[in-house]
Amino acid sequence: MTEGRFNSPSGSKDWGVGQSLWQSCVDQLAQELPEQQFNTWIKPLVAEVSDDLSKVTILVANRFKLDWIRAQYSHRITSLLEVMSGQPVQLELALALRDIPSRQEFSKVAMEGTLAEEPIEVGEDKSPGVPKNRLNTALTFESLVEGSANRMARAAAMHVAGMPGHLYNPLFIYGGVGLGKTHLMHAVGNKLLLDRPGAKVLYIHAEQFVSDVVKAYQRKTFEEFKDKYHSLDLLLIDDVQFFANKERTQEEFFNAFEALLAKKSHIVMTSDTYPKGLSDIHERLVSRFDSGLTVAIEPPELEMRVAILINKAQVEGADMPEEVAFFVAKNVRSNVRELEGALRKILAYSRFNQKDISIQLAREALRDLLSIQNRQISVENIQKTVADYYKIKIADMYSKKRPASIARPRQIAMYLAKELTQKSLPEIGELFGGRDHTTVLHAVRKIGGERQQMTELNQQLHVLEQTLKG
Repeated sequence: MTEGRFNSPSGSKDWGVGQSLWQSCVDQLAQELPEQQFNTWIKPLVAEVSDDLSKVTILVANRFKLDWIRAQYSHRITSLLEVMSGQPVQLELALALRDIPSRQEFSKVAMEGTLAEEPIEVGEDKSPGVPKNRLNTALTFESLVEGSANRMARAAAMHVAGMPGHLYNPLFIYGGVGLGKTHLMHAVGNKLLLDRPGAKVLYIHAEQFVSDVVKAYQRKTFEEFKDKYHSLDLLLIDDVQFFANKERTQEEFFNAFEALLAKKSHIVMTSDTYPKGLSDIHERLVSRFDSGLTVAIEPPELEMRVAILINKAQVEGADMPEEVAFFVAKNVRSNVRELEGALRKILAYSRFNQKDISIQLAREALRDLLSIQNRQISVENIQKTVADYYKIKIADMYSKKRPASIARPRQIAMYLAKELTQKSLPEIGELFGGRDHTTVLHAVRKIGGERQQMTELNQQLHVLEQTLKG
């Protein structure tokens, strides 16, 4: 990748500053992404950078990878390039010119709904620098900041790491993007290998399993496939929602699932929703997912977000004052990944402008994020959205009526107002018909506590939050 050689209309050239920009972006992604994801999707990329750094064209090997990189990584790549160059950057993805294999060579197998133009080597263990178990050794229980949002999931994961094959099998962890599900899975694998170095452990993304199924069909190597998956002591598989509508993949995963449970091996899975919320996945597989322990990871609470920011800043060699961490934590609420993104913007802004980190500097660095957030979410919008969702009148949000059919949605709206806006408790109370701040505090604590215990409520809140965030 450092050579940057590919067929391009402009021919070969010494990229200089442009190549340094791209390499800096790649280096940052190597720090952010799990090693397996980085080596599979980012490391093989080559890029052409315009002389004025305003346009970057990334060359990708095939259509499947191009679509995947566009969907999963293009936004982050653009953001990094703009921060590092200090100007807007136009990002383009294009197919690299190469000898295209015969369509007939691979026409026998459809990529579970997408025709594969070539064998997609997502599941290969031959990639340089990727350990066979594909674990990121930096992701441990010690490096995970603990809080009420992840305490139950962390405790269950530690139990699995200490006594695999016993309770909580399978362990199913669900939650939104960037909350630490992948970190927990790597921590389980790393802890088990620390205690039992000879254990057979494998971490994979669900898309990789799909790819391995495709290759097994293409190459007629199902015995090798079974040797790989049916002999493990611990299988860690990320984002099982990607199995949706992939019949053959679901069949093979069911077989692997049954084989591993029969030999008392452990399975840990993650998803963006709870098992019964998964769509287009066969019922018998969903029932297996739900047969062990299902735990949620919630968006981190304020104190946990502050701790994460301070810890991450220290890792980056920077000193973030606590008041700045509180300011950022109050404004970035959704997940750890967005917290890290905000931190990187602040650190880059501080270095580029040679200014110490302060609340004012953080406000300047995050002005776009703060503008969008303030524009999108208001207490009034929360009240209307919750009223629509629970089919009550918007006037019921301000009324003194107390039947459960009204009081419950009102408490949920108060909880969301505290979580998603910068309003104080008295300000929220005033917007709910002049209620006392203690009423709001009671609602916030009540709904927050029940969210940890009640799966249905958690799902309702998740839907409302996603609706409000657009």
